[in-house]
Amino acid sequence: MSGRGDDRSLTVKVKKKRGVKASSRRWLERQLNDPYVRRAKADGYRSRAAYKLIEMDDRYKLLKPGLRIVDLGAAPGGWCQVAVERTGSSGDDIRVVGIDYLVVEPVPGATILELDFLDDTAPARLLETLGGDPDIVLSDLAAPTTGHRQTDHLRTMHLCEVAADFALRTLKPGGHFLAKTFQGGTERDLLNLLKQNFVSVHHVKPPASREGSVELYLLAKSFKGKRLPAAASESDDETAGSQV
Repeated sequence: MSGRGDDRSLTVKVKKKRGVKASSRRWLERQLNDPYVRRAKADGYRSRAAYKLIEMDDRYKLLKPGLRIVDLGAAPGGWCQVAVERTGSSGDDIRVVGIDYLVVEPVPGATILELDFLDDTAPARLLETLGGDPDIVLSDLAAPTTGHRQTDHLRTMHLCEVAADFALRTLKPGGHFLAKTFQGGTERDLLNLLKQNFVSVHHVKPPASREGSVELYLLAKSFKGKRLPAAASESDDETAGSQV
């Protein structure tokens, strides 16, 4: 990434303040000194997460003009922005539809549903809004953290599985599925299911993913076309999360 050397030289320190936790101060320092955060502000992206998708798409050439895209866990909208740019989606021909239970500011060229993806009505709403079956299902879903690492891990892995189920029910033949997972955390049954239904399955760690983070992405390419029965994914009490 151009300019990273200059970014590293501009180290910002946050002064200690009474009543402010050390962990909060460290988080703020990390944000202020993160070159991807700075670049996102300069380039007009909603979050640093946009560069994760950009880097993965540059490598695997997923997003192409005219494709229909579903973005699960769209807030704050960075992945939708990238998808709009690379598919040519516009207000006259919407090709990108996102969903999140959080409020997302409008993204020109995309439609974003304010709805929990685990809601029983979500799959049908997404397809109706998209106007057809997706060519690509993107998921940056992450469960709200509880502070208990194993619990958070299991909740986010569940979201990955639900996203995969949606992809297997809706993707066009030849389509792709890209979803957040965790290192060492992808269930064997899920991997086997994807390998049976896609030509290739990869684990990807884009450079924009923070050093030391256990997150990585699961990329299943070229759907073979054997869909699961068309039915809405089961819902539970958990809520689907957002981009970080």
